[in-house]
Amino acid sequence: MENERNYSRMESVYSNKIRAGKRRTYFFDVRKTKGEDYYLTLTESTKKFNGDGYERHKIFLYKEDFNRFMGGLEDALNHIKTELMPDYDYEEYTRKHKEWEEQRALEEAEALANPTAETQTEDTTTTSAPKAEETSTQEKPKADIENEDDMSW
Repeated sequence: MENERNYSRMESVYSNKIRAGKRRTYFFDVRKTKGEDYYLTLTESTKKFNGDGYERHKIFLYKEDFNRFMGGLEDALNHIKTELMPDYDYEEYTRKHKEWEEQRALEEAEALANPTAETQTEDTTTTSAPKAEETSTQEKPKADIENEDDMSW
């Protein structure tokens, strides 16, 4: 019973997950305090290079700091966008992500329309290598971005 109460105090009441490239994900979680108040946790989760788990960094943001935090964040971002890198295309990665999602949806639709294509197996009893022209016609052209891990951002 005590564990259930402690868990409910730490439970998210709202969560938003943002994937940011191959190895990073950001989590925005609204949590409830013991005193029926709310706060925000910002978590950066980064996949370790050796593939052995994730590194996590958290920021706890309380209501009394919301406005100052947002003001500071907006000021810093605006400084970068207008003073340091005014010519940079800040929509570039939004477009790449949209293209990746569209490509993924198309591939999923094709897989649903033709489920036998993925389940067919090659005959392993053949010992001779395929001819060059057979290889080129059998290979399926690959998209620029095959999965989210291939995205450069």
